[in-house]
Amino acid sequence: MIPSLPRRSLLTGALALSAISTIAMPALAASDQAVTYPKSFKTQSIATNGTTIHVRVGGKGPAAVLLHGYGETGDMWVPLAVELARDHTVVVPDLRGLGLSAKPRTGFDKKTQAHDVAGVLDTLKITNADLITHDIGNMVGYAFAAQYPDRVRKFVLIDAPVPGIGPWDEILKHPLLWHFRFGGPDMERLVKGRERIYLDRFWNEFSANPKRFSESSRRHYAKLYAMPGAMHSGFAQFAAFDQDAIDNKAMLAAGGKLKMPVLALGGEKSFGLTMAVVMRAAADNVTEGVVPESGHWIMEENPKATVALVRGFLDR
Repeated sequence: MIPSLPRRSLLTGALALSAISTIAMPALAASDQAVTYPKSFKTQSIATNGTTIHVRVGGKGPAAVLLHGYGETGDMWVPLAVELARDHTVVVPDLRGLGLSAKPRTGFDKKTQAHDVAGVLDTLKITNADLITHDIGNMVGYAFAAQYPDRVRKFVLIDAPVPGIGPWDEILKHPLLWHFRFGGPDMERLVKGRERIYLDRFWNEFSANPKRFSESSRRHYAKLYAMPGAMHSGFAQFAAFDQDAIDNKAMLAAGGKLKMPVLALGGEKSFGLTMAVVMRAAADNVTEGVVPESGHWIMEENPKATVALVRGFLDR
């Protein structure tokens, strides 16, 4: 069972089976956050799988794909993308319906979005890549890795469960996750014009220290989520979870556990070692890790440690 935990500690310690592995580095101050990519990164819109995906590409070398989650866009990855671009071709999409990607009404199950990612890579003539994901990006990433295992060299998942995998049913019972069932036309009307109020709830309650999610970043993402169709797309990401769970169980049964090396990272004040428990149900070669001094928003709360953990894993 997952225990009852303090308000800003989502699942820390739940089902933890071994010692925490951390890199103790101080978090950047909120004023140091950046959501703008350097000019060396180029943007393009890629039409694929019935939609159009906004993509940033920078660097040179073996590919690394970074997938964001809810409440943010691909802009969350700036510190990690800049670091990896030293020796990787870094590809950072906005997920279907979010950020500057097109806003279709359908297609938010994660199997479909995995095909979006495959189409982006096909257009860029990339055959395989390291995959780094957060939040909803974990779910899209798992669907991609399960359907295209030969295209993923290493897989890093950060601080969010995967529908239907491991302790999913227990995780769903946590009261902080009420938003998984919040959606539909009436809810879209309720938050229209109040996107910042709604998103502040996530940025505050899922942080170890809300002050580390800067005001400039909050304004940036609130503006993007206020775009026509964006909140519908966000709600649709959650509404697809039941289908995602069905799909993931079927893919796991048909293809077995993932074989590529996996790093499962949780925020110290969020999922913690539960991330490794989740992924050991779906992958054979799992390394566990914890981002210290951080809740869910790892790139805002402790980007230095997050970058170091990801880089260390990819460089092995």
